[in-house]
Amino acid sequence: MGSLFRSEEVCLAQLFLQSASAYSCISELGERGLLEFRDLNPHVSPFQRRFVGEVRRCEEMEKTFTFLQQELRAAGRVPGPCPESPRAPAAREALRVQEQSEQLAQELREVSRNRASLRGNLRDLRQYLHVLREGQRFTSLPAPLGSPPRPRAHSEREPILDPSLHQHLERKINFVAGVIHPWRVTAFERLLWRACRGYLVASFVEMPEPMEDPVTGESITWVIFLISHWGEQIGQKIRKISDCFHCQVYPYPESEASRTDTITKLQGQIQELSVTLEETEKYLAEVLDKVAVVLPTWRVQVQKMKAIYLVLNQCSFDVTKKCLIAEVWCPVQDLTQVQDALRQGSYQSGSSVECFVQRVPTSESPPTLIRTNKFTAGFQNIVDAYGVASYQEVNPAPYTIITFPFIFAVMFGDVGHGLLMFLFALWMVLYENSPRLRQGSNEIWLTFFEGRYLILLMGAFSIYTGFIYNECFSKATVIFPSAWSVATMANHSSWSSEYLATHPLLALDPNVTGVFQGPYPFGIDPIWSLATNHLNFLNPFKMKMSVVLGIVHMGFGVVLGIFNHVHFKQRHRLVLEFLPEMIFLLALFGYLVVLIFYKWFKFNAANSRTAPSILIHFIDMFLFTSNPENLPLYPGQVLVQTVLVVLALASVPVLLLGTPLYQWCRQRAPRTPLATGEQEPLLEGQEAGNSVNATTEDVESGGHSPDAKHADFADIFMHQAIHTIEYCLGCVSNTASYLRLWALSLAHAQLSEVLWTMVMRNGFVGLSYVGGVVLVPVFAAFAVLTVAILLMMEGLSAFLHALRLHWVEFQNKFYVGAGYKLCPFAFASDTWD
Repeated sequence: MGSLFRSEEVCLAQLFLQSASAYSCISELGERGLLEFRDLNPHVSPFQRRFVGEVRRCEEMEKTFTFLQQELRAAGRVPGPCPESPRAPAAREALRVQEQSEQLAQELREVSRNRASLRGNLRDLRQYLHVLREGQRFTSLPAPLGSPPRPRAHSEREPILDPSLHQHLERKINFVAGVIHPWRVTAFERLLWRACRGYLVASFVEMPEPMEDPVTGESITWVIFLISHWGEQIGQKIRKISDCFHCQVYPYPESEASRTDTITKLQGQIQELSVTLEETEKYLAEVLDKVAVVLPTWRVQVQKMKAIYLVLNQCSFDVTKKCLIAEVWCPVQDLTQVQDALRQGSYQSGSSVECFVQRVPTSESPPTLIRTNKFTAGFQNIVDAYGVASYQEVNPAPYTIITFPFIFAVMFGDVGHGLLMFLFALWMVLYENSPRLRQGSNEIWLTFFEGRYLILLMGAFSIYTGFIYNECFSKATVIFPSAWSVATMANHSSWSSEYLATHPLLALDPNVTGVFQGPYPFGIDPIWSLATNHLNFLNPFKMKMSVVLGIVHMGFGVVLGIFNHVHFKQRHRLVLEFLPEMIFLLALFGYLVVLIFYKWFKFNAANSRTAPSILIHFIDMFLFTSNPENLPLYPGQVLVQTVLVVLALASVPVLLLGTPLYQWCRQRAPRTPLATGEQEPLLEGQEAGNSVNATTEDVESGGHSPDAKHADFADIFMHQAIHTIEYCLGCVSNTASYLRLWALSLAHAQLSEVLWTMVMRNGFVGLSYVGGVVLVPVFAAFAVLTVAILLMMEGLSAFLHALRLHWVEFQNKFYVGAGYKLCPFAFASDTWD
């Protein structure tokens, strides 16, 4: 079988790597992604391994790259993905990358520090300029002629008519000017007035232009304050209060001429700083351009290099200290590619001695490798969610490709709903290479996108079952003419006008010649959608269909177990397990399917009233009795049913005791001893029982060989007893579980009909222009409810039920799912983006 039907053969191998070419060989293997490395130093601390220094150097470079990336993002630049996947750098190239990255980081630090300093100086100069301009506007206002001098604020303890007040008025007035955050103005002004007892005159005005806050980086409109006071002690108080409120205080010249000269000098300094800052910004942009070009490539290279050294840390030196030995899980068909990769790595490193790979025997269970593509990946994920396949057991995924969409469609059958689902999945398939669809951040959307081919098949199968049910948004479609003739019934009956007026419901008798002309060519006849007893017709049909599909599905699962028994050379299980299981299943429930089809073929419209009940016959079958009121379907039915029940009961002890007794007898049988020899350990510190010390009698059977373990008879019997009870009871419960196909199909049809009746039909009440206008919102509501309830909620419900039927009822018959995936060491492009 191919790898899709069964996992590939995987072997344990050893790589013998020369010290000089080990790095390049691991790099080449990582590019191809063929091997899963095993840690040969599990008890060694990561800080005590051989290549810990190289790993630390890679981590230091990653820190430098993180700083460079932060600088790019701070500048509003998003580093793009690596255009192509570069190879891991050689030792000399790695040193060059480290030197250049550190040089660029140092340049960025210096330029950023200089830019920040220039911006701070320029901000201070601009604030100082605005302070002088606004302060000059306050201090240079001439007093009106003849106006009395402005009274000075005085202390509350000083008498108003104190003669010494004139001495205070003649003192020199000083100024304190600066800027303050607008949120602190009110508290600042209140504290100034209370602390200085009014011996000041404070003026506040907003700055004409907003400026950056050096602490938060936000752009705010600062407030300029100018405080005039007299007295040195008052000035000290004002400066201390300004410091407490984190105010930026600037010197304020006393004379107007000095202020004018200072403003002129500030304008010149601002112009010079602006030019310098502009040149610094250009140089910083050039450095960031260099970083943006080389950073994605450097990150990929260093991550690859770090991954290589981590793999080398898992290797061990041989006893001669001349080469590294690595243990790997490798697909057998890729051994040639592995040897070619080792040869290529040795050639690139210039080594004269080639590295090579050698298979080693082991009794350990190898990992599972099932190669998938974009179409089969979604179905394989469904299987792996239940459990990864054991090594080389039958893979249910290829059969799930057909059975899962079909079972879903049985519960979701509707042409309209299936078409909407199909078109949605088809759109995702056609635009699957679009970066916008593949790189979405919504987890729910990514789940839909990864399962686009699964949704496509579910929609296609739903269209098919919708035609079978003859339902399109709950309404029947007339593809072929109906097989029922109302005109023939009217001609052969006494339907008068009075009879039609008093009987709104009319019955069609198929026994009347010409009324029923035969079965409908495909699916359900559309006339049943008009009948009042259509549920009485559809319910038995869907219920029996669910039972038939369920028993066929379970029987197919039991048959797939044959491939496991033959592949693992356990042919005794064909007689001791497969045969009793099939007898038990077919003798009871297979017979039920035969009764269903036999009744369908034997009885028609003429003798349908005398048709017996299959359910009563099935109950009587287990009770070894017969019901006189329920006529037999065929002669000798009671005898046949008795024989079938006896066969089913007789298969139970065979299933229960057959395999344990066979294992017990085989363990007691004498064995021919094989000549075994001891092997010298290949690795330092290798523990006994590890794969490299295995003897030649060990085979790579993955633990499925009956000789792999000598299990205790009690354990074998207990395991078989659990399997027998689970299987026998499961055949009954699982058959009943498949009735969910009938229940969910009925629920979906009824919900569709209710939605059409309660919503959409109300839009067809009026045939005027007003009715056309009303139809628009009605159809919008119908579309929203259809997508939200029938497609999303009902679709998810049917999906989960189909998932359960595959996991429990189908895979439980043959699938163990106790394996683990092969995780190859690979430089995947998605990993490095």
